Amino acid sequence: MIDEPQLTTGFAAPELAAEFPDLRLVYTVVDGVPHRSPHEVRERLRDASNRFTGAKAVALRQQPIPWAYRVFFRHIGIDPDEQRTPIEAIAVERMQSGGFRSHGVVEDALLLGTLETGVPVLAFDAAALEGRLGLRLAADGEQLGEFRPLTAGQIVIADARRPVGVLFGDMAPDAAVARSSRRIVLAAIGVAGVPPVSVEEALWTAAETVVRSADR
Repeated sequence: MIDEPQLTTGFAAPELAAEFPDLRLVYTVVDGVPHRSPHEVRERLRDASNRFTGAKAVALRQQPIPWAYRVFFRHIGIDPDEQRTPIEAIAVERMQSGGFRSHGVVEDALLLGTLETGVPVLAFDAAALEGRLGLRLAADGEQLGEFRPLTAGQIVIADARRPVGVLFGDMAPDAAVARSSRRIVLAAIGVAGVPPVSVEEALWTAAETVVRSADR
């Protein structure tokens, strides 16, 4: 077992909090180096693949937490039948690939955290961030990284200096976890209808996977 990770609730811009009072970003920072997943993690993926049957995938969107993200997607103008929610995207990958494939310990940790709770988990290179992480609206003329213009009013994940990701969308390339990363920020997104304990469990699962793998 690892020590319980310290969780931080990210900031939310006032206008965003007023419109979506239950929208929240919670994150933790762990020590970890991206590398090939150890045997234990790859076994967890295989076991999860065996348990995640076609019938379970079909029924997934009717469950309370996956449904909550579908509802939120529609509230912010995203059709969840065209851009799948994170847990539904995982389900499609399972059906198309015949199983969950390992893509490295960080990617696998995010998958397991999301799969076991339905709550999406993201990862950032801690060294690329400045100050507190949170949610706000993009300002006119802002960019994601060097080349991706943002639309004013888009909901973005941001640090104290700049946007580092679009909510449920692209991430700034220079904020992503890289081979040189040594500390990793794991962030989970909660919406109305998602219990706080599920957000915490998603982060705990991802953090434990990264930290335990780093010790091997």
